[in-house]
Amino acid sequence: MLFGRRQRSIEKLLVVEDEPLVAFDTERMLTDQGFTIIATVDRVADAVRVIEAGAPIDLVLVDINLADGSGIDVARSASARGIRVLFVTGACPVDAETVAVGCLAKPYTQRDLVGSIDAIESAAEGRSPPRLPGGLRMFGGGSPMTGLT
Repeated sequence: MLFGRRQRSIEKLLVVEDEPLVAFDTERMLTDQGFTIIATVDRVADAVRVIEAGAPIDLVLVDINLADGSGIDVARSASARGIRVLFVTGACPVDAETVAVGCLAKPYTQRDLVGSIDAIESAAEGRSPPRLPGGLRMFGGGSPMTGLT
């Protein structure tokens, strides 16, 4: 595209966040950046329901500590369907590498969140990201479980 936004391979996002202000700000900012928000939910059960319904999701952004359980359960459901997961949390879980492409530490800036999505997209396309945003830990290896194929 000559003028306008570049075509993304990661466009459709599921946001799983139980802090209402964080969820609202994330959804608004990502929409402004040209992403499509498939759903914004605050519970594990709702997120799993969206995933299992077969919604077209390219990436799940999920917090770990949710009101009705752990974001790890959301990540397991998503990764079982080949959907990439980015944990956005204050404490990255020990076994995160088995179900996610990375962890972005809270608090993070909007620029770091978009940069993290761009870095995941670059890795998925076999390109090296120019620079990783602050607070992002990426897991690699090209495993289908991590979605970096």
